[in-house]
Amino acid sequence: MLHFHIISLFPETVKAYLEESILKRALKKGLIKVSFYNPKDFAPVSHNPELKEPVDDRPFGGGPGMVLKAEPFLKSIEKALKKSKNFEIVYFSPRGEKFNTEMAKAFAQKSLGEKEENKILTFLTKGFWKNKKLTDLILVSGRYEGIDSRVQEIYPGREISVGDYVLTGGEIPAMILIDSISRQLPGVLGNFNSLEEERISAGKYYTRPEKLRWKGKVYEVPRVLLSGNHKKIEEWKREN
Repeated sequence: MLHFHIISLFPETVKAYLEESILKRALKKGLIKVSFYNPKDFAPVSHNPELKEPVDDRPFGGGPGMVLKAEPFLKSIEKALKKSKNFEIVYFSPRGEKFNTEMAKAFAQKSLGEKEENKILTFLTKGFWKNKKLTDLILVSGRYEGIDSRVQEIYPGREISVGDYVLTGGEIPAMILIDSISRQLPGVLGNFNSLEEERISAGKYYTRPEKLRWKGKVYEVPRVLLSGNHKKIEEWKREN
């Protein structure tokens, strides 16, 4: 089982996504596990015992925006590490290594262990994965201008980007990783053949009814898809 540890100022954003579809079933089946750590819970207490200090502050050297303080994130990571065995820490950054399906397979493969039988392709990158089983993935979600750089100095990790654009926070990238990695694990999808990258996938899709009547016109399913000739169907998919 792969255990995802989400460090986020807005954990409810991710929790809502996990309550849907295949991820919800995967959690119930015990195929994956997700824990949350909110840095706000680790913010220092202010002079008023009923209040906590903010988790962000102005950057040294000037500049726009606010920077997230190191201590609340360090304590969050520290708590996650106490529950982790063989872990990797991921920091989300537009400057990071581009996330893709091959990387998702690598994470999943290492969580299964080399001796377990599975249909996942082994994809080892940059020696990062060699001789290391993965049980825990700690995903650090930042906000604003970013997290104080001393956090990564103390707890080094892997910087990952989900695309060439800037997002408001790391919660969406965290959801992308959880979704993409989890679906590579046996048992998460009802049918392993549902993995689009493992089969020939057409650019066009059709289902019942065979004839769709819409505003006086009839739209039919391509006859080849109804032929039962699998060879011709696969050729049609390649063409499309």
